[in-house]
Amino acid sequence: MTNKIGSTINSTITLIPLLDDQLVDMVFITNFTRMTDKWFYKLISENKFPAPIKLGRSSRWRRSEVEQWMNSRILESRGI
Repeated sequence: MTNKIGSTINSTITLIPLLDDQLVDMVFITNFTRMTDKWFYKLISENKFPAPIKLGRSSRWRRSEVEQWMNSRILESRGI
């Protein structure tokens, strides 16, 4: 496990420099996936979806983490 920019942590999460990433909200996630926010909060509570970054009363996610999660679901569904 390292903290170098662009490195991999726990062989599943690749860090992308913050300036090259985007913080997205639950509206983006639900529009992107066509799943409900309720479903995502259930996944978060089960540690099956990235935890939010709390900014005051707002919750945001790194777009790269959401995309990595979605890509891993696609690969998993295809048995890859």
